[in-house]
Amino acid sequence: MTELDPVIHAQARLRVTATLAALDDGDRMTFPRLQELLGMTAGNLSTHLRKLEDAGYVAITKTHQRRTPVTFVELTRTGRRAFEDYTAALRALLDPAADPSEVPS
Repeated sequence: MTELDPVIHAQARLRVTATLAALDDGDRMTFPRLQELLGMTAGNLSTHLRKLEDAGYVAITKTHQRRTPVTFVELTRTGRRAFEDYTAALRALLDPAADPSEVPS
């Protein structure tokens, strides 16, 4: 049986990862925009981002635009691959008869 990645499998982290995976490779999103899209509190989102960052799935960049601090979040290549593997494993669990080589990536 295929195992689901426990880092991504938590509902909040799955939502974060899926949202970031929808961006083009190398694109990033501001923390407030991600928070708004997901409807999460800043503290809750920070906690889940820390777990994803510790796994190497997201990169967080803190910078300034003029004098205002800005935090950007992006999915790393490792994170994108982990999300693709996760979705493939989920498809395999939902339809065990499906040929994994036919799963679109």
